[in-house]
Amino acid sequence: MPVKVFGSPTSAEVARVLACLFEKDVEFQLIRVDSFRGPKRLPQYLKLQPHGEALTFEDGNVTLVESRKMLRHIAEKYKNQGYRELFGPGALERASIEQWLQTEAQSFDIPSADMVYSLAYLPPDMPLDGGRGGGGLPVPAATSGMNPTHRQKMEEMLQLFDKSRRELSKLLDIYEQRLGEEAFLAGAKFTVADLSHLPNADRLAADPRSARLIQSRRNVSRWWDAISRRDSWTRVKELQRPPSAEAPF
Repeated sequence: MPVKVFGSPTSAEVARVLACLFEKDVEFQLIRVDSFRGPKRLPQYLKLQPHGEALTFEDGNVTLVESRKMLRHIAEKYKNQGYRELFGPGALERASIEQWLQTEAQSFDIPSADMVYSLAYLPPDMPLDGGRGGGGLPVPAATSGMNPTHRQKMEEMLQLFDKSRRELSKLLDIYEQRLGEEAFLAGAKFTVADLSHLPNADRLAADPRSARLIQSRRNVSRWWDAISRRDSWTRVKELQRPPSAEAPF
C-alpha cells in the first residue's frame, strides 16, 4: 500500500516531504488538496486534519502532520533503499544532521517564509537590497499616491522584508563559514538538513529582489547550486507546475 500525501505540492511543507520521498524511491500517492478552498476540501482529508492544515502524511497505520517528522520517518523506515546518506550512517553523523535540521526549522524557515510573503505584496520592480547590507528600507515615493490602507500594508511588508533580510543575512553568514569547511551543512554528504531548505530557498533564489542573499555568498551559492540540481527537487518542481490547459476539440 503506497504512502499517501495530502496537500498541494506548491506548499513548502509538502514539497519538502515529496523531495524526501523521491530521494528514497518510495512509492506514494499525492492527493492534491487546496488549503484555500474551505468546504471543497476532500472529506477524508478533513477526517485526518479537522482544522484543515496544509499537510497530512499516511504510511500504513502511521499518520503525521509535521513535515520534519515525516522526513525522519521516511529516512529511517526506508533507510535501505534509494539515497542512503539522507539521515547519516551513525549516531555522530545523525547528531550533526539534527543540529542543522533544527537550525533550519528554528532560524531559517520563519524569516525565509516571511520574506517570500512580503515579496508577494511588494511591486516586482521595487529596488530592494537583498544582499549583505543592513539598515532599513525607505518607503518609496511611489506609495505616496496610494490610499491609506494600501500604503499601510506596503509599509508593513517593507518592514517585514527588511526584518527577514537582516535575520537571514546573519544566518547565511554562519552558513557561509560552515560551507567553507564542508560541502554540505552536516558534513561531506547531502542529508535531510540540506533537503529541508529546498522549498523556501528556491523561492528566494528565483526572485531577483532576494536572490543576492544566496548569490553574494560564494559557499552558500555553490551549496545551493548543488542541492537545487538534485533529481528529487527537479521532480518536485515538475509537480508544482500548473496542469496545462487541454487543447480545444
